[in-house]
Amino acid sequence: MTQLTGNPIRQWHRHLNILTLVVVALLGAACGLSLSNPPPSLPETLLPASQIAAYTANPTVQLDPTLTKVSVPSQTLAVDPSSGPLAEPSATSTATPDPYTGLTILSLAARSYGGGQIQEVETLAVNSYFTRTLIVYPSDGLNIYGFMNVPRREAPPYPVVIAIHGYIDPGIYTTLDYTTRYADALARAGYIVLHPNLRGYPPSDQGENLFRVGMAVDVLNLVALVKEHAGQPGPLALAARDAIGLWGHSMGGGISTRVMIISQDVRAVVLYGAMSGDERRNFERINTYFSNGDRGREELAYPQEAFDLISPINFLDRVQAVVSVHHGEEDVDVPLTWSLETCARLEILEIPLECFTYPGQPHTFQGVGDQLFIQRTIEFYDRWLKD
Repeated sequence: MTQLTGNPIRQWHRHLNILTLVVVALLGAACGLSLSNPPPSLPETLLPASQIAAYTANPTVQLDPTLTKVSVPSQTLAVDPSSGPLAEPSATSTATPDPYTGLTILSLAARSYGGGQIQEVETLAVNSYFTRTLIVYPSDGLNIYGFMNVPRREAPPYPVVIAIHGYIDPGIYTTLDYTTRYADALARAGYIVLHPNLRGYPPSDQGENLFRVGMAVDVLNLVALVKEHAGQPGPLALAARDAIGLWGHSMGGGISTRVMIISQDVRAVVLYGAMSGDERRNFERINTYFSNGDRGREELAYPQEAFDLISPINFLDRVQAVVSVHHGEEDVDVPLTWSLETCARLEILEIPLECFTYPGQPHTFQGVGDQLFIQRTIEFYDRWLKD
């Protein structure tokens, strides 16, 4: 990968205005957020250049290696606990029996995961950096396939990153999809990468997947298998048991958001052009923008109380991992404002994070922007998964 060097990081001035517009025009109306005496203008000192970085018009900007947390101005957001779909469920609503067991965050957090073994099916590729193997593992009675990259150069044990692809029509999906290049870059950098196909993506089995919860269960079962079998004889013999990361793009970013809330075993998470943590917002877009009304209808028939209990955005206080958020400013598929909101809410909760936007970049990055994203991803995992 090309090493990117260049001018110092500049301040993220125009995103202050974006955040303000998000709060006023979008979040307040669509998500139940309200302003609490917002200042007429945001002082520049709220976002010092030493704390936040963006890929700007100068595409050779270098990531500050000391960056571990972004300072998003929490003064611009005030969550009204009594308003809208993003309000936390009340004590009375969570004390009653859960009519949506198996879908809600709390019911998913209360159950167990894992069981069985990861099996190697066949070797797909061998090079001087890593070996790629087709794998299969059990997930709630389903067979989930995928591939695993295992490094060959650095000394084990290797940290593990579970990489989760975005939506692709299952009819044209192949195991080595567009996210393979990210998995390969991580393997070259010394990470075991597990890339599950998830349920419904051949040759994996079909299974229940309302709100894409089934796919999150597939990942949670995989996390548990890594935790259980890392360092033991078998496919994970070279894996580090306590150094597990998540990487998710688009749909995979939304799945990663749910998983990082439920699992206490994930240490570092990369969200790349991620779907929203508000499931009503997601499935309204799936129903209209991503389809002609033929997808998402079943989910949208659920009442608001179900969305309150199922949506990860209401439970971000459970996050134990460090989070790195990346989004292209020219993304027409998943709105940039969704990632800005995630950053702001995590900042309010004092979750360690870093947030980057990429001017000129679409939903799936290209060229130098993609190289910069890969560089930042590796540096992020190196800080938090390599001791």
